[in-house]
Amino acid sequence: MCGIFFCTSTSQNPVDDDLLQKLREINAHRGPDAQSSCFHSLDYSQSQNTSRCEDVKTNILQLEFFSSELRLRGNLPVIQPHQRNGNVLCWNGEITADENDGVELFEILSALNEPEEIRDTFAQIEGPYALVFYHAASQKLFFARDPLGRRSLLISKPSSRNPYFLLASVSSGNDPRYDFEEVATGSIHVVDFSRLKNYTDVAMAFDDCLSPLPRQSPAKPSSYAVPCRLNQSLPDKNSPRISSLDDIPDWLQPSVDDLISHLDKSVMLRVQDIPRNTAQPGQSRVAVLFSGGIDSTIITLLAHKHIPTEEPIDLLNVAFENPRKIRVQNEGNFGGVSKKQKKQKTSQKTVSTHETYLVPDRKTGLQEVEELRRLCPGRIWNFVEVNVPYQESRAARKYVEALMAPGRTVMDLSLALALYFAARGIGQIRPQKDADSEPYTSPARVLLNGLGSDELLGGYGRHRSAYNTGGWPAVIEELQLEIDRIPTRNLGRDDRVISSHGKETRHPFLSLDVVSFLAKLPVHIKTDPRLEVGLGDKMLLRLASRKLGLVEASSRKKRAMQFGSHSARMEETDTKGDLLLD
Repeated sequence: MCGIFFCTSTSQNPVDDDLLQKLREINAHRGPDAQSSCFHSLDYSQSQNTSRCEDVKTNILQLEFFSSELRLRGNLPVIQPHQRNGNVLCWNGEITADENDGVELFEILSALNEPEEIRDTFAQIEGPYALVFYHAASQKLFFARDPLGRRSLLISKPSSRNPYFLLASVSSGNDPRYDFEEVATGSIHVVDFSRLKNYTDVAMAFDDCLSPLPRQSPAKPSSYAVPCRLNQSLPDKNSPRISSLDDIPDWLQPSVDDLISHLDKSVMLRVQDIPRNTAQPGQSRVAVLFSGGIDSTIITLLAHKHIPTEEPIDLLNVAFENPRKIRVQNEGNFGGVSKKQKKQKTSQKTVSTHETYLVPDRKTGLQEVEELRRLCPGRIWNFVEVNVPYQESRAARKYVEALMAPGRTVMDLSLALALYFAARGIGQIRPQKDADSEPYTSPARVLLNGLGSDELLGGYGRHRSAYNTGGWPAVIEELQLEIDRIPTRNLGRDDRVISSHGKETRHPFLSLDVVSFLAKLPVHIKTDPRLEVGLGDKMLLRLASRKLGLVEASSRKKRAMQFGSHSARMEETDTKGDLLLD
């Protein structure tokens, strides 16, 4: 994990030093192991000889490349940006397991000459990434995110008000000196700086110098260039249904086994060969954002297979003190009860501290850690109770809003708060089920996240609604939309929030290999909206979980993080999630 910041400005219109420093600092939080900058100047000054003197029109383009480094690859520290012969690479990615992938990638890119060769190189890469690469010979700048947008990269284009070009992993929040938006994932973006030599106004010339490079080469199609399209085949009208999760029918058995195999490989690649750095022997290197639901639990169980048994795994479970929820618990919902019921409610005792944090995700998390302990008795499972007092969440709100920008809806904030405090990993653990709690801070730098299963396996209520209104064709259409929307939804925001703690989130369900495998399956193999909730939704994953022994987790119903943790609707005035924050 790294923080990337890039700036282009002219000598006539330099960027405020204060802004540059703010953006360096916020991106440095993502990479606490090392930070460095390098600078290039491109002289496009134009000369006009006269009879008496030479009139020189100064036009110098100044480039700054900044990177911070969170070392999660290789045994030796590597300081970015990577530099050689004028070429520069700022890399935030995860494509190999044994050595520093940025070093290897820089060697490959520096040897290439044509933009199409660079495009074809990335078409062969599976893994999350964001990058900024300057190719000195052509004076071209390449920048991109992976096809699913699993790493954040923001762009602020030049304008008459702010005549400079910025790229950054994360911004410092609302500021009139930039207008950041997410870098689109549909192409690799190229800025040809050599074309600026004919312009004195960078803002006016920039659009002429910026062009998209399609990810997919017609001559060299690749499953890693773009997400796989969905299988369009329809089930028979009388296709069979399962009756329970206990018995896997023959027609589903191969797909269940293949899903377990693909997920197992994806998890393995994301937990192996993580350097110890600050974690001492006997301390955890891997944590899971853990709600006790089916998604987080199955990747936790699979991670157990690939992490030494003597090493703990931290299960980060977040709960918020929510005044609105507490009021309802103490007093009842006054809008829907009689005066007599209201009087009875107000006479009851107030909610205790323990009950304050006994939110839905805490309850299921506590239940599920016991199932994991039964299945994996030799492992230390640190169930980390991350309890967030109301005043602490309020105090963090402004900072979290800055991290999640340009996301700025009510729902963005609810989810960002939950991820921010969960990823921080400060809480308490209990050595045994009924023991007293002890303060604990997770040292793990790699956080596993179950995001993606609902989109790929039909886990949302809207998939059932689509079936009810349009049958299987409508379900297929909705699932294709889910894949298409993955790059533009939450991943960039989540990456910005979690990485502010110098930690990296990894998504086993969003390996392009897993996405491709699930996309190619017929729809009725993955989900069956004809069956009840808790059975038909994410049916294939539920069967796989039950086969692995996760009896309780396999039948749990979908619950959104913001509601399971009580991070949503803390105020009486809170409103719909899609509304913009003030």
